[in-house]
Amino acid sequence: MFSLSELKQTRFYQEAFQEGVEQGEVKGKLKAVTAMLAAGLIVEQVAEALDLSVEEVGQATQSQP
Repeated sequence: MFSLSELKQTRFYQEAFQEGVEQGEVKGKLKAVTAMLAAGLIVEQVAEALDLSVEEVGQATQSQP
């Protein structure tokens, strides 16, 4: 049976962990979109600042309540 430290060394764990980190980063960026647009930035500026595509910024504004 694997111990926790051995499990953390497996490729599966490391890939799953990295995927979670990346998803969290994107989620945080998408939350910032609304605030940045409300502050007066245009879509292109928001996309550039957050390293997102214009399409991703547009989709984020449509999915926000």
